[in-house]
Amino acid sequence: MFDSIADGVFTVDRNWKISSFNHAAESITGWKQHEVIGKSCSAIFHSNICGESCILSQSVTQRKKITDKPIFIKSKKGETIPVNISAAPLLDPQGNIIGGIETFRDITSSIRNQLILDSIADGVFTVDRNWRITSFNHAAEQITGWSSNDAIGKSCSEIFHSSICGKNCAIAQCIYTGKPTSNLSITISDSTGKKIPISISASPLTDNEGNIIGGVETFRDLTAITSLRKQLSQSYTFDEIVSKSAAMQRIFNILPDIAKSPSTVLILGESGTGKELVARALYNASNRADKPFVIVNCGALPETLLESELFGYKAGAFTDAKKDKQGRFAAAQGGTLFLDEIGDIPQSVQVKLLRVLQNKVYEPLGSNVPVAADVRIITATNRNLQELVQQGIFREDLFYRLNVVKILLPPLRERREDIPILADHFIKQFSAVQGKDIVGISSNALNILMRYEYPGNIRELQNIIEYSFILCDGGIIQIEHLPEPFYSPGAAAAAKTNQKTSSAEGLLTLEETEKQAIYLSLERNKWRKMGTCRELGISKDTLRRKIQRYGLVNPAGDTGELDE
Repeated sequence: MFDSIADGVFTVDRNWKISSFNHAAESITGWKQHEVIGKSCSAIFHSNICGESCILSQSVTQRKKITDKPIFIKSKKGETIPVNISAAPLLDPQGNIIGGIETFRDITSSIRNQLILDSIADGVFTVDRNWRITSFNHAAEQITGWSSNDAIGKSCSEIFHSSICGKNCAIAQCIYTGKPTSNLSITISDSTGKKIPISISASPLTDNEGNIIGGVETFRDLTAITSLRKQLSQSYTFDEIVSKSAAMQRIFNILPDIAKSPSTVLILGESGTGKELVARALYNASNRADKPFVIVNCGALPETLLESELFGYKAGAFTDAKKDKQGRFAAAQGGTLFLDEIGDIPQSVQVKLLRVLQNKVYEPLGSNVPVAADVRIITATNRNLQELVQQGIFREDLFYRLNVVKILLPPLRERREDIPILADHFIKQFSAVQGKDIVGISSNALNILMRYEYPGNIRELQNIIEYSFILCDGGIIQIEHLPEPFYSPGAAAAAKTNQKTSSAEGLLTLEETEKQAIYLSLERNKWRKMGTCRELGISKDTLRRKIQRYGLVNPAGDTGELDE
């Protein structure tokens, strides 16, 4: 019977002489049965606990089972073998002790595997089908602050408290589906409760017959990478404006000088491009930042109210004017007045605004006493003021007074390289406001967003991310979390199963994204390759190789040189 057991088994009598020795014991130790029968077990095994610490002796003396104790024994050749032993007393039918029995299992491969796991820089842990941790390597201990002794046996959610614990759990999904998951960015909490950004991959664990018996997950600490990204993102940020595009970077470079100037500023750009953010950034960087910042949407007020809102009125100026009321110019005294949608103001108000710009004074309605205006004026519009001048709708003299410093904001479709960084910015913003632990957007979902034209510009992208927060419980925003028309079951399935067909489905692969980014940079730099290299942060050789790889051709026919 003993010979059918895979573990080594031997028995001893009351004098610790070996009385039986199975085939597995022979295989592990190198001793044959006839060589060991009748000999003392200590003379055969030479274990590190022979003597007073002998596990078999303790088991017999205490009349109880002792299980799963790791020790070292010697083989017949003198080689050290790590084994896991269990011992129990042998009793006769009357309950008298007649000896002891010990089983031992060679754990050389397990220790070797553990040593290999402990030498891996990534954290590695395994779970059984009940989500109990069964192994926890040294890197996992270092990243999480939990020791393997504390972690093993506990539910993985008790240890990690990750942003995807629950129905979005990566290791659960791989166990249920039998398919691996790779490179998900999530956050976990260490033993002190500190949030740690990590990248994870998970796979199912199977037995020899292919049955899933648990899962294995590897994870990499992204703290250093996240810190580097934050440092890099700072160079892509001015006040609350986020952009890495060359056009916006040029604007960032001149904004501090514009902010220090008292000159009137005209901000042009389509709806949703961030004109108010630029105005606020100028105010925050100016020497008037400690004074009021007053916003007036000229397009939202009817002509009859706009004049009184801007300049105020005196009691009796009109029927309902019971008492004096100060206007927005008075409210902004010493500070900055931002006139949004300046192209919508009526000509009657244009005349008065022109006087303020020329003479720095205005008169409230119902008054003939000039009031000094110490106000920095910033204006913005999504309309073509020059066309309005030609049509006689907008005063030419006012246009030139406003057009002292002009800032033209490009639409989002002309700065697609900003879509990933803007999406990340909005995700962080909504995570903080809504308290959801959403850490990023999947590459498939981002590919769809990269392809879109954004008639509503940055505001529309912000709305898309906000909608995704409603459907995404945590972790990563996937395609199915996007609003229509971005998400449809057919397009999502195609994106997940085969990114190579993404162009046909209206998606961009990573290669197509890179190709487009390089081409757009070349266009912006008029195919001057040194300028393109500087903008993209790549070498001349890399740019030349990418141009050849993607077959990029200058439409003007000039091949260009890498030296400008």
